Amino acid sequence: MNFQQLRIIRETVRQDFNLTEVANALFTSQPGVSKHIRDLEDELGIEIFVRRGKRLLGLTAPGEELATVVERMLIDAQNLRRISDQFASRETGRFTIATTHTQARYALPRVIKWFKTDYPKVHLTLHQGSPREIADMLSNGEADVGIATETLDQLPSLVAFPCYTWNHAVIVPHGHPLLARTEPLTLAALAEYPIITYHEGFTGRARIDESFAAAGLVPDIVLSAIDADVIKTYVAQDLGVGIVAAVAYDADKDRELALISADGLFPPNTTRLAVRRGTFLRAYAHAFIEKLAPELSEEVVKAAIKVAAPVDA
Repeated sequence: MNFQQLRIIRETVRQDFNLTEVANALFTSQPGVSKHIRDLEDELGIEIFVRRGKRLLGLTAPGEELATVVERMLIDAQNLRRISDQFASRETGRFTIATTHTQARYALPRVIKWFKTDYPKVHLTLHQGSPREIADMLSNGEADVGIATETLDQLPSLVAFPCYTWNHAVIVPHGHPLLARTEPLTLAALAEYPIITYHEGFTGRARIDESFAAAGLVPDIVLSAIDADVIKTYVAQDLGVGIVAAVAYDADKDRELALISADGLFPPNTTRLAVRRGTFLRAYAHAFIEKLAPELSEEVVKAAIKVAAPVDA
């Protein structure tokens, strides 16, 4: 048994049992992948995969148990390297954050500037993606920390912490009829206009849809985007009323637009910070987390990471 065999087992599951994709991901040959699998099965005396001819269709019952152990072994092997790096050099290393556009653009700049000042020798990489992509990067060990509003609290392989709450707001061009209202904005009044907001799965869009549905309204969403800058651009062209995260509006920079409070129209949203369960985080990663969310001390995060995933997850 060797680590290459373990990596192949893990990657086979990740690549939906397509050995060609496994070989490409691990920079090896398909015959070599097949041989490693057979050698491990012979050594352990079990069939790991369900087969139809030469095709792999899924995991056998013992294969499912083995895949869980393999994942844990590879995480621990990575942890060994991180532990050695931690004590060999506390101020150097690599730190990867995966997050959405909204978080990267509006919530993180202050903290990242602080981090780069305090840890100049740490190579920080910021990846932007959808909440699903962020969760996958964490699960695959490609990112140390993930930050998003959706998805991260739904996977048993991750530990997700509430980071902060935020609300949606409405933006319109100056002179828009909604600005002349003397009474508080209502969903019914909002639904009278074309709406521009986030794409499904991004930045609290589900809360927006649920609120209109609960009120028995079907909004005319004429354009959806994954980031607020695009939404603001088209609202400024008077193509619709925008619904964005309130933090995305800057009165100095968005001078073509006016902000209308949507308090009470949509429920608050919670942005979460997530890490992979069982992983070892370097000291600078803990420092970043605590700077972003002071209640998430190193002790709190370490204790949560060590807790096993729920059995029924």
